[in-house]
Amino acid sequence: MSAAVPHPRPQAESAAPRARRGGRRSVAAALLSGAAGAALVLLAGGRTWAEGAVAVARGTLPQHVTGQDINGLPTALAVVGLAALVAVFAVRGAGRLLVAGLLALSGAGVVAGAVAGASDTSALDQKAAKVNGLTQATVEGVTHTAWPWVALAGGVLLLLAGLVALRYGRDWPAMSGRYERDGAARPRRTAAAPDPDRPEELWKALDRGEDPTGGAGR
Repeated sequence: MSAAVPHPRPQAESAAPRARRGGRRSVAAALLSGAAGAALVLLAGGRTWAEGAVAVARGTLPQHVTGQDINGLPTALAVVGLAALVAVFAVRGAGRLLVAGLLALSGAGVVAGAVAGASDTSALDQKAAKVNGLTQATVEGVTHTAWPWVALAGGVLLLLAGLVALRYGRDWPAMSGRYERDGAARPRRTAAAPDPDRPEELWKALDRGEDPTGGAGR
């Protein structure tokens, strides 16, 4: 009698599709959180973070400062984080881990800068000194807006994108290039269906309002 050949389990057959969907979800999560985080930080940096009034000869003069007036570091780090978010798909191996670490550090730096700027009054005092010509002038009735915390939320999203890239980035596909490293053009290939796992295809799906993870779109 011949021994019966066991059939492969359905769970083993579905392992590859599950891994594929998981990879797409991690890429989409990194892209969405990184892009949204950078946008929030850049938006908040140009808004009023603190305001008050400085005493002058005929009363008081209202003053306000933006996030960039207080601390330009969060805005600069948001630009660095956005560049790292794009670059993480252009490199492989150890280079991808380094870029993902830079993305995470950019988010952490934004969080630190936002927390420090949320209660800062030195920028207002400097503007007050320029208005009345006194080096020791101070601003009265200082109030702080919610924009520093918006920047902090953006920093958290950038940090999250970096952590996702560090955890799952080694399995992500890289962006396709037309030229090899030596500058020689690659031979033309016949037209083929686009790979839905490539980052550029995920961006296109997001622009069309589709869910790149395979769920229902908008």
